[in-house]
Parts: sequence; structure tokens; C-alpha cells
Amino acid sequence: MLRRDTFSYTVQARCSRADAVALLGDLTRQGELHPLIVRVRRLPPRPGALASYGITDRLAAGPVRFPVTYRADVLMVTEDEVVTVARQWPATTVRNHTRLRDEPGGVTRIDVEITLSAPAPLFGYAFRQARAAHLGLATRLGAVLDRGPDASAAS
Repeated sequence: MLRRDTFSYTVQARCSRADAVALLGDLTRQGELHPLIVRVRRLPPRPGALASYGITDRLAAGPVRFPVTYRADVLMVTEDEVVTVARQWPATTVRNHTRLRDEPGGVTRIDVEITLSAPAPLFGYAFRQARAAHLGLATRLGAVLDRGPDASAAS
């Protein structure tokens, strides 16, 4: 039996919407942001995907750290929306729906909704890991975008 739940967060950054979309739509750059990612490889796109990636995270269970590799697909990138889906065995899916909009003063508002589904025995662990990782990503995202489009490549 699968369980499903959603969490969301908002980031505000002094950047153009185009810079935020460029960063969020290119998963090769997620290693800069996502605290669990240790490797990202570009793969041939799956049918219906704009781009596909093999991503390796380093997860922890108590004192033990172990790598987990999964496939992530970028399904949509527009000037105000990015949708990605990551799939990992067994039957675990993380859907990221990001909406972006301009706010006064050169600020971009980034609203992210993450929906995770996983088999019931894995759900609690997977959901806690995903939420902690994405909240860490949110903190890094604002800082990277505030520095400007060239700063993230240099860090």
C-alpha cells in the first residue's frame, strides 16, 4: 500500500525569474543546492520529459551512510513554472511543482510544493529525508540566487 503526503515552502530571492528558472530547471546544478546529492548524470530523456538525469544521494540510517541512485525527469519548464518527478525503487516518487512570480523590488518569489509517495513501510523515513533535504535546499537556493547567475558556477 502506498502512502502520499505533501509539504511546501517559499523562497524569496533578489534575482530575475529567468535566472531562478534556469537554475531550477537544470538538475545538473542541483548538487549546489540539495544537501544529499553527491552526483548528477545527464541521461537520454525519457518519453515526455524535457531532460532526464541519474542522481545519487547519500542517505543516513543512524551512523551508516549509503548511496541511493534514482532517475529524475524535468517535465515542464516555462517562465513561471518548473515541474520535475523523481522515481526510485521501490515505488517511491517525488513530484516537485515550482511556481515563480515577480514581486516588487526585483524580488522573485518561488513557491515549491513537494508530493512524495512511497510504500507504507518506507514512507516515514522517505518523507522525513525529503522534507529535511528540501528545506536545506530552500536555504541554499535563496543564497545562491541572491549572489547572481555567475556566482553559483564559481562557488
